Amino acid sequence: MSSDNALDGKVAIVTGAGSGIGRAVAVALAEHGARVVVADVDDATGEETAKMIDDPDVAVFVHTDVSNEEHANRTVKEAISRFGRLDVAVNNAAINIVGHLTADISKADWDRVIGVNLTGVFLGMKAQIPVMLEFGGGSIINTSSVEGILAQAGHASYVTAKHGVIGLTKAAALEYSAAGVRVNAILPGAVRTGLVEQAIREQPEYVDALVAQHPIGRFAEPSEIASTAVWLASSASSFVTGSAVVIDGGFSIH
Repeated sequence: MSSDNALDGKVAIVTGAGSGIGRAVAVALAEHGARVVVADVDDATGEETAKMIDDPDVAVFVHTDVSNEEHANRTVKEAISRFGRLDVAVNNAAINIVGHLTADISKADWDRVIGVNLTGVFLGMKAQIPVMLEFGGGSIINTSSVEGILAQAGHASYVTAKHGVIGLTKAAALEYSAAGVRVNAILPGAVRTGLVEQAIREQPEYVDALVAQHPIGRFAEPSEIASTAVWLASSASSFVTGSAVVIDGGFSIH
Protein backbone atom coordinates (compact mmCIF):
# COMPACT_ATOMS: atom_id res chain seq x y z
CA MET A 1 0.00 0.00 0.00
CA SER A 2 3.00 2.29 -0.50
CA SER A 3 2.44 5.79 -1.81
CA ASP A 4 6.21 5.84 -2.36
CA ASN A 5 9.07 3.60 -1.34
CA ALA A 6 10.69 5.86 1.25
CA LEU A 7 10.35 3.23 3.98
CA ASP A 8 10.34 0.01 1.96
CA GLY A 9 11.88 -2.81 4.00
CA LYS A 10 11.64 -0.87 7.25
CA VAL A 11 9.89 -2.13 10.38
CA ALA A 12 8.32 0.36 12.79
CA ILE A 13 6.70 0.43 16.21
CA VAL A 14 4.14 3.15 16.96
CA THR A 15 2.82 3.48 20.51
CA GLY A 16 -0.49 5.15 21.22
CA ALA A 17 -1.45 4.08 17.71
CA GLY A 18 -5.11 3.47 18.50
CA SER A 19 -6.22 7.03 17.79
CA GLY A 20 -5.25 10.58 16.92
CA ILE A 21 -1.66 11.30 16.00
CA GLY A 22 -0.52 7.74 16.67
CA ARG A 23 -3.08 6.27 14.30
CA ALA A 24 -2.19 8.78 11.59
CA VAL A 25 1.51 8.00 12.00
CA ALA A 26 0.99 4.23 11.86
CA VAL A 27 -1.11 4.50 8.70
CA ALA A 28 1.32 6.92 7.05
CA LEU A 29 4.35 4.75 7.78
CA ALA A 30 2.56 1.79 6.20
CA GLU A 31 1.56 3.88 3.19
CA HIS A 32 5.24 4.68 2.64
CA GLY A 33 6.28 1.04 2.72
CA ALA A 34 6.96 0.18 6.37
CA ARG A 35 5.63 -2.80 8.25
CA VAL A 36 4.12 -1.57 11.50
CA VAL A 37 3.61 -2.85 15.03
CA VAL A 38 0.52 -0.99 16.22
CA ALA A 39 0.86 -0.63 20.00
CA ASP A 40 -1.86 0.69 22.29
CA VAL A 41 -3.37 0.02 25.71
CA ASP A 42 -6.87 0.09 24.16
CA ASP A 43 -7.39 -3.18 22.32
CA ALA A 44 -10.46 -2.08 20.35
CA THR A 45 -8.95 1.08 18.89
CA GLY A 46 -5.56 -0.55 18.33
CA GLU A 47 -7.12 -3.42 16.41
CA GLU A 48 -9.10 -0.87 14.40
CA THR A 49 -5.92 0.92 13.36
CA ALA A 50 -4.33 -2.37 12.28
CA LYS A 51 -7.45 -3.15 10.23
CA MET A 52 -7.26 0.28 8.58
CA ILE A 53 -3.84 -0.72 7.28
CA ASP A 54 -5.68 -3.84 6.10
CA ASP A 55 -2.85 -6.29 5.58
CA PRO A 56 -1.63 -8.74 8.25
CA ASP A 57 1.70 -8.88 6.46
CA VAL A 58 2.07 -5.14 7.01
CA ALA A 59 0.53 -4.45 10.42
CA VAL A 60 0.04 -6.28 13.70
CA PHE A 61 -1.56 -5.01 16.91
CA VAL A 62 0.11 -5.55 20.30
CA HIS A 63 -1.54 -4.61 23.58
CA THR A 64 0.94 -2.26 25.23
CA ASP A 65 0.99 -0.23 28.42
CA VAL A 66 4.12 1.82 27.78
CA SER A 67 4.65 2.44 31.51
CA ASN A 68 5.18 -1.32 31.96
CA GLU A 69 8.73 -2.46 31.15
CA GLU A 70 7.61 -5.99 30.31
CA HIS A 71 5.13 -4.59 27.78
CA ALA A 72 7.81 -2.37 26.21
CA ASN A 73 10.11 -5.37 25.81
CA ARG A 74 7.29 -7.54 24.44
CA THR A 75 6.42 -4.98 21.77
CA VAL A 76 9.99 -5.01 20.47
CA LYS A 77 10.06 -8.80 20.57
CA GLU A 78 6.86 -8.88 18.51
CA ALA A 79 8.47 -6.66 15.87
CA ILE A 80 11.39 -9.08 15.60
CA SER A 81 9.21 -12.18 15.71
CA ARG A 82 6.71 -10.98 13.14
CA PHE A 83 8.83 -8.85 10.81
CA GLY A 84 12.45 -9.79 11.56
CA ARG A 85 13.95 -6.43 12.51
CA LEU A 86 13.32 -2.95 13.95
CA ASP A 87 14.24 0.27 12.16
CA VAL A 88 11.80 2.93 13.38
CA ALA A 89 10.12 3.62 16.70
CA VAL A 90 7.58 6.35 17.34
CA ASN A 91 7.12 6.69 21.10
CA ASN A 92 3.86 8.57 21.02
CA ALA A 93 1.56 7.24 23.77
CA ALA A 94 0.49 9.88 26.26
CA ILE A 95 -2.22 10.85 28.70
CA ASN A 96 -3.18 14.10 30.40
CA ILE A 97 -4.95 14.73 33.68
CA VAL A 98 -5.81 18.42 33.88
CA GLY A 99 -7.64 20.87 36.08
CA HIS A 100 -5.45 21.02 39.19
CA LEU A 101 -2.80 23.57 40.03
CA THR A 102 0.59 22.18 40.96
CA ALA A 103 0.07 22.04 44.73
CA ASP A 104 -3.28 20.29 44.26
CA ILE A 105 -2.15 17.44 41.99
CA SER A 106 -2.40 14.08 43.71
CA LYS A 107 0.75 11.98 43.74
CA ALA A 108 -1.18 9.18 42.05
CA ASP A 109 -2.13 11.45 39.13
CA TRP A 110 1.40 12.82 38.93
CA ASP A 111 2.91 9.34 38.88
CA ARG A 112 0.47 8.17 36.20
CA VAL A 113 1.17 11.05 33.81
CA ILE A 114 4.94 10.90 34.30
CA GLY A 115 4.81 7.11 34.07
CA VAL A 116 3.15 7.09 30.66
CA ASN A 117 4.44 10.29 29.09
CA LEU A 118 8.08 10.26 30.21
CA THR A 119 8.99 6.92 31.75
CA GLY A 120 7.08 5.25 28.91
CA VAL A 121 9.36 6.93 26.37
CA PHE A 122 12.43 5.88 28.38
CA LEU A 123 11.26 2.26 28.62
CA GLY A 124 10.49 2.22 24.92
CA MET A 125 13.95 3.47 23.99
CA LYS A 126 15.60 1.14 26.51
CA ALA A 127 14.05 -1.81 24.66
CA GLN A 128 14.37 -0.39 21.13
CA ILE A 129 17.93 0.94 21.01
CA PRO A 130 19.85 -2.33 21.56
CA VAL A 131 17.86 -4.02 18.80
CA MET A 132 18.37 -1.12 16.39
CA LEU A 133 22.11 -1.22 17.10
CA GLU A 134 22.09 -4.93 16.33
CA PHE A 135 20.52 -4.27 12.93
CA GLY A 136 22.82 -1.39 12.04
CA GLY A 137 20.86 1.65 13.20
CA GLY A 138 17.46 3.25 13.09
CA SER A 139 15.34 6.29 13.78
CA ILE A 140 13.51 7.00 17.02
CA ILE A 141 10.84 9.70 17.08
CA ASN A 142 9.52 10.75 20.47
CA THR A 143 6.30 12.74 20.69
CA SER A 144 6.74 15.70 22.99
CA SER A 145 4.42 18.70 22.62
CA VAL A 146 4.50 22.44 22.22
CA GLU A 147 4.01 22.22 26.00
CA GLY A 148 7.52 20.77 26.02
CA ILE A 149 8.78 24.32 25.46
CA LEU A 150 5.88 26.30 26.94
CA ALA A 151 3.58 25.87 29.92
CA GLN A 152 -0.14 25.94 30.65
CA ALA A 153 -1.79 26.35 34.03
CA GLY A 154 -3.40 23.17 35.28
CA HIS A 155 -1.09 20.97 33.18
CA ALA A 156 1.98 20.75 35.44
CA SER A 157 2.53 17.00 35.20
CA TYR A 158 2.02 16.98 31.43
CA VAL A 159 4.27 20.01 30.91
CA THR A 160 6.97 18.43 33.06
CA ALA A 161 6.82 15.14 31.19
CA LYS A 162 6.89 16.75 27.78
CA HIS A 163 9.86 18.95 28.72
CA GLY A 164 11.53 15.78 29.96
CA VAL A 165 10.95 13.98 26.66
CA ILE A 166 12.99 16.65 24.89
CA GLY A 167 15.87 16.29 27.34
CA LEU A 168 15.77 12.50 27.09
CA THR A 169 15.72 12.74 23.30
CA LYS A 170 18.79 14.96 23.22
CA ALA A 171 20.70 12.78 25.68
CA ALA A 172 20.01 9.62 23.70
CA ALA A 173 20.87 11.34 20.41
CA LEU A 174 24.22 12.38 21.86
CA GLU A 175 24.92 8.84 22.99
CA TYR A 176 23.81 6.79 19.98
CA SER A 177 23.87 8.88 16.80
CA ALA A 178 27.43 7.94 15.89
CA ALA A 179 26.37 4.29 16.10
CA GLY A 180 23.56 4.89 13.61
CA VAL A 181 20.52 5.46 15.84
CA ARG A 182 19.09 8.92 15.28
CA VAL A 183 16.76 10.26 17.98
CA ASN A 184 14.44 13.23 17.46
CA ALA A 185 11.33 14.68 19.04
CA ILE A 186 8.24 16.14 17.42
CA LEU A 187 6.34 18.89 19.21
CA PRO A 188 2.75 19.10 17.97
CA GLY A 189 0.53 22.01 18.83
CA ALA A 190 -3.26 21.80 18.70
CA VAL A 191 -4.33 18.92 16.45
CA ARG A 192 -7.84 18.01 15.30
CA THR A 193 -8.08 14.71 17.15
CA GLY A 194 -11.27 13.24 18.59
CA LEU A 195 -10.85 15.17 21.84
CA VAL A 196 -10.43 18.45 19.98
CA GLU A 197 -13.49 17.72 17.85
CA GLN A 198 -15.45 17.20 21.07
CA ALA A 199 -14.17 20.52 22.45
CA ILE A 200 -15.17 22.27 19.23
CA ARG A 201 -18.73 21.03 19.76
CA GLU A 202 -18.90 21.72 23.50
CA GLN A 203 -16.75 24.86 23.90
CA PRO A 204 -16.72 26.66 20.54
CA GLU A 205 -15.79 30.05 22.01
CA TYR A 206 -12.75 28.62 23.80
CA VAL A 207 -11.69 26.81 20.65
CA ASP A 208 -12.12 29.92 18.52
CA ALA A 209 -9.91 31.86 20.92
CA LEU A 210 -7.28 29.13 20.77
CA VAL A 211 -7.34 29.05 16.96
CA ALA A 212 -6.81 32.81 16.97
CA GLN A 213 -3.50 32.27 18.77
CA HIS A 214 -2.20 30.28 15.78
CA PRO A 215 -0.74 32.59 13.10
CA ILE A 216 -1.56 29.95 10.50
CA GLY A 217 -5.23 30.37 11.45
CA ARG A 218 -6.26 26.78 12.19
CA PHE A 219 -5.38 23.57 14.03
CA ALA A 220 -3.28 20.83 12.49
CA GLU A 221 -4.68 17.69 10.95
CA PRO A 222 -3.18 14.44 12.33
CA SER A 223 -1.82 13.68 8.85
CA GLU A 224 0.33 16.83 9.02
CA ILE A 225 2.05 15.55 12.15
CA ALA A 226 2.37 12.11 10.57
CA SER A 227 4.13 13.49 7.50
CA THR A 228 6.87 14.92 9.71
CA ALA A 229 7.25 11.54 11.45
CA VAL A 230 7.58 9.83 8.06
CA TRP A 231 10.31 12.30 7.08
CA LEU A 232 12.20 11.71 10.33
CA ALA A 233 11.86 7.96 9.85
CA SER A 234 13.29 8.09 6.33
CA SER A 235 16.77 8.65 4.93
CA ALA A 236 15.61 12.10 3.77
CA SER A 237 16.38 13.30 7.31
CA SER A 238 19.67 11.39 7.60
CA PHE A 239 21.58 14.37 9.09
CA VAL A 240 18.87 15.25 11.62
CA THR A 241 19.32 14.04 15.19
CA GLY A 242 18.75 15.51 18.64
CA SER A 243 16.20 17.94 17.20
CA ALA A 244 12.93 19.10 18.70
CA VAL A 245 10.77 19.73 15.65
CA VAL A 246 7.93 22.14 16.42
CA ILE A 247 4.73 21.57 14.43
CA ASP A 248 2.37 24.13 15.93
CA GLY A 249 1.17 26.53 13.23
CA GLY A 250 3.22 29.30 14.81
CA PHE A 251 1.57 29.08 18.24
CA SER A 252 4.89 29.19 20.12
CA ILE A 253 6.32 32.25 18.33
CA HIS A 254 4.16 34.75 20.23
